[in-house]
Amino acid sequence: MWGVYNADLYSEDDREIEVMEPVRVLNLFTIMNRGGAETMVMNYYRKINREKVQFDFLVHREEEGAYEQEIKELGGRIYRMPPMYPQNFSLYKKKIREFFEEHKEYKIIHSHMSELGYFALKEAARQEIPVRICHAHNAPHGFEWKMIVRNYFKKRMMPYLTHMFMCGKESGDWLFGKENEDKFIQLNNAIDAERFRYDSKKEEAIRKELNLENKFVVGVVGRMSEPKNPAFITSVFSEIAKLNPAAMMIWAGDGELKPLVLNTIKKNKIEDKVVLLGSRNDVNKLYSAMDVLLMPSKFEGLGLVFVEAQIAGLPCFGSTNVPKDVDISPNMNYISLNESPKVWAQRICETPHLQRDEFKDCATKAGFEIATKKNSLVELYDGVLQTK
Repeated sequence: MWGVYNADLYSEDDREIEVMEPVRVLNLFTIMNRGGAETMVMNYYRKINREKVQFDFLVHREEEGAYEQEIKELGGRIYRMPPMYPQNFSLYKKKIREFFEEHKEYKIIHSHMSELGYFALKEAARQEIPVRICHAHNAPHGFEWKMIVRNYFKKRMMPYLTHMFMCGKESGDWLFGKENEDKFIQLNNAIDAERFRYDSKKEEAIRKELNLENKFVVGVVGRMSEPKNPAFITSVFSEIAKLNPAAMMIWAGDGELKPLVLNTIKKNKIEDKVVLLGSRNDVNKLYSAMDVLLMPSKFEGLGLVFVEAQIAGLPCFGSTNVPKDVDISPNMNYISLNESPKVWAQRICETPHLQRDEFKDCATKAGFEIATKKNSLVELYDGVLQTK
C-alpha cells in the first residue's frame, strides 16, 4: 500500500523500474517547539521508516521552532501560515485554500491543533483530501470565556474529520464528545527511554555548568503558559527555599507568560535562586542534574515529561489534574491544587529519595518505549489510507 509512483522512470537492462516515493503526511502545529505533542510526534518521526512515510509540517508562527532544524535534517518540509487570530480568519482561509490548491501531493492531513484545525480540515474536505485526522492531546479543566469560542469551533469541525486520534480518553471525550468514543483511535505516547536514564557524569557536567554543586535542585520542564500554572510554580519554590536554603530552581522552557514568571520571582525575592534556561535541546541531560521535578499543571494531555523524569529516577510532583497514565513508579506524587504552596513545599522536602537507577526500566514496562511502538503510527496511516 505504501508509496506513490514517481513519474521519473529509470532504465536498467532495457527494463523500466518504477521508483516508489514515501507517502507524505502533513502535520499541523502552531509552532514546532518542545511541547508535549510536538515531542511525541518527533519521537515517532525519528524512528519510523522514512522510506515509507515522510512528515511535513504546516506551522502558524514566523519564528523558527526548536525542532525545525532537525525536521529538515530528517527530510521533512516546513510551510508557514499566518497565526490563528480572529483578526486573521479571512486571510487564513484564503491562504489555506491557496496552499492546498498548490500542494496536491497530500493524501493525509494530521492536525494537532485541537479545534483550531477547523479551517484547514474544512478546506481539506472541500478539496477532497481523503484522510483528515484531528488528534486530541489534552483536555482543559475549569471554565473561562474563551471556552465558548472553543466549543463552537470544535462542533463545527466534526463533519470534516475522517478519523479521531487521541492520547487518552479524557482528551478524546473533550474534543470529539463521549458519543463518538467508539470511533476513537488511540496512539500511545512513546519515548526513547535510554536517552533519559540517570547518568552521574551528566549530573556532574550540568551542575558544574550551572553552578549547582551541593544544591537541592528543583526542576521545571515546560512552557511558561497558563496550563503549566507558572505563577504557582514560583510560589511553591519560594516556600521550598524557606525550608531548604540550598534549594535552587532550574526551568527549561519559554513562553508568553515569561513576564509573569519574572515578576513573581522578583516579588518572592528569589532572583538569586532561579535559573531560567529557555528552550533547551538537552532536557534528557538536565533530568540527571535535578533532585525533584515540579509540574503543578492545571491540565495535561498526558504529561510525558513525568515519564521521562521517572526514567531518570526523579521524585515527581504533579497536580491531581495530571492523568494517572503517567503513574509508572513509586516516584510519582499527586497533590491537589487546592493545597497551598506551603503544603506542596512541605511534601516535596519530606519525600524520601530512592536510588536513581532503581526504576530506569519503568517506561519500558509501562509500554512507553518507542522501540516497541514505532511501527504503530505507520500501521495506522496504512489502515486509514486503505479505507479510503
